[in-house]
Amino acid sequence: MRILLVEDELAIASFLKEGLEEEGFAVDVAHNGRQGLEMAMDNGTEYDIILLDWMLPGISGIEICRSIRVENESVPIIFLTAKDTVDDTVFGLETGANDYLKKPFVFEELLARIRVLLRNKVGEQNIFKSGNIEMNIDVHQVTKNGIPVQLTQKEFALLEYLLRNTGKVCRRTRIIEKVWDIHFDYDTSVIDVFINGLRKKLDDKSQESFVQTIRGVGYIINDTQ
Repeated sequence: MRILLVEDELAIASFLKEGLEEEGFAVDVAHNGRQGLEMAMDNGTEYDIILLDWMLPGISGIEICRSIRVENESVPIIFLTAKDTVDDTVFGLETGANDYLKKPFVFEELLARIRVLLRNKVGEQNIFKSGNIEMNIDVHQVTKNGIPVQLTQKEFALLEYLLRNTGKVCRRTRIIEKVWDIHFDYDTSVIDVFINGLRKKLDDKSQESFVQTIRGVGYIINDTQ
């Protein structure tokens, strides 16, 4: 899952990015309004949710929200702001935001609100089943034959991306971008390490691998187990 965070306070942005990445999200950060607007408009369909500060240098969060809504009505937007009056809250929501969180806030509350919005997205799926493997996004759990499997945060994020694209070949360049948040030419061999880790934890020796390799391209979930 990919998040755009538009926040000009560097300490807050760094804290949120680190916390969200620990929860398995890929996070892009913009530190001013103009950069945030460009990233939102150029890559709007790539983001699963946008966290938007209200008071930004250059272009305000309100202006960014309005511009996004002209092009994209579905991406969830949460305002993060020190403005705390009822009128401010109503104004922000009427501009097109889905939620409004007043600073200072507790990270766990932000995380809960993100998960609610993602759960409520049209067509959003939170439980994935493939063969004897089941993933529950809400409780952050993977089971094999009903028995919990312990995955690292990155293994969980990688498996989630593969399961969300069951039936499709997941290209290595897209995996490194969506799961590792890397946008430039990068040695994608790191993916192999995590794929092997998933196979050791999820495969049955008597069957083909749960994650199949498409040589020279990427990986695809074997949904025939």
